[in-house]
Amino acid sequence: MCDSKFACPAKDSVTHQVRVPSVDVAAIRTRIGLSRAQFARSIGVAKGSLLNWEHGRRPPTGPAKVLLAMLEKRPSLVSELLFAAR
Repeated sequence: MCDSKFACPAKDSVTHQVRVPSVDVAAIRTRIGLSRAQFARSIGVAKGSLLNWEHGRRPPTGPAKVLLAMLEKRPSLVSELLFAAR
């Protein structure tokens, strides 16, 4: 039984869990060659969030963590997508 006011998952629904590896945000940014402000802007996060990640005060989560893991594997991804959109 679901007590939520919102939609409840169907009884036979399947839940997928994806494990995203931890990343070294400062190393990724340095390898890409952008300043903190440029990197934050390019991935759509506040510079303060980026600083918190780089200094270990808070880890990236959700979509940001996934994007950073992708950038660790393929650093050119953001610039490829940004230039392709123009």
